[in-house]
Amino acid sequence: MPPADPSAESDAVPADHGSAERSGPERSGPEPSGPERSGSRADGGPFGAEDTLDLELTEELLALIAEGRSAGAARTRVTHELLGDPGAWQPATTAAGEFALVPVRPERDLAVVSRWMNDPAVAAFWELAGPESVTADHLRPQLEGDGRSIPCLGVLDGTPMSYWEIYRADLDPLARYYPARPHDTGLHLLIGGVNNRGRGVGTTLLRAVADLVLDNLPRCGRVVAEPDLRNTPSVSAFLSAGFRFSAEVDLPDKHAALMIRDRTYRAQL
Repeated sequence: MPPADPSAESDAVPADHGSAERSGPERSGPEPSGPERSGSRADGGPFGAEDTLDLELTEELLALIAEGRSAGAARTRVTHELLGDPGAWQPATTAAGEFALVPVRPERDLAVVSRWMNDPAVAAFWELAGPESVTADHLRPQLEGDGRSIPCLGVLDGTPMSYWEIYRADLDPLARYYPARPHDTGLHLLIGGVNNRGRGVGTTLLRAVADLVLDNLPRCGRVVAEPDLRNTPSVSAFLSAGFRFSAEVDLPDKHAALMIRDRTYRAQL
């Protein structure tokens, strides 16, 4: 377990063990990459390549993604008052390639997101394995809600390879378990496909997405996340991405590490 931040004690809030609600948009995502994604596995061990599905993406899907980022698809974008429009954010240039967030459109993206959810490495943490209807039921409250959580595909050099949820942590059940500040913004993620895991891509993209949030949401002072505390490689990835370990938090579904990336210190971390 990483050393506690000096402010950890002040950041911690006793868990409301009587609450039946889960943190984030129902659950937090699997952690950044391959062996770093042990998450809530019962044995706590890393996932090997044999435990994952290397998912092939069709040319049709790639074309639709490209179309979705074109000016002609602007009419499909929904501008959210709470989180802006991640689909309009400029792509980030990273060491792994050009990375962009594309808000999920079920008619285009449900199949691939569902396939990722059925990857054993992902299913062990997200608990959304099953037919496409299971994933659809998870997406629907976000897509039909008030914009406090936006599900997105992460597209690297034109290829969708990750799933993200950008959400207002201060308006989420998570806020019951830590001293939330107005406009705190949370991240959930999964990396799709074994070839994208275990080579530092998760850390690179965590930093990129946190920077995108801070650059595009000027009222957000902190980006937060709550990976499973047992997932030491994941916590390490967040630390490498400029997050600090703030506190241990008892959530309804896990004992979590509260990770925070502060706007004030982003240049130093």
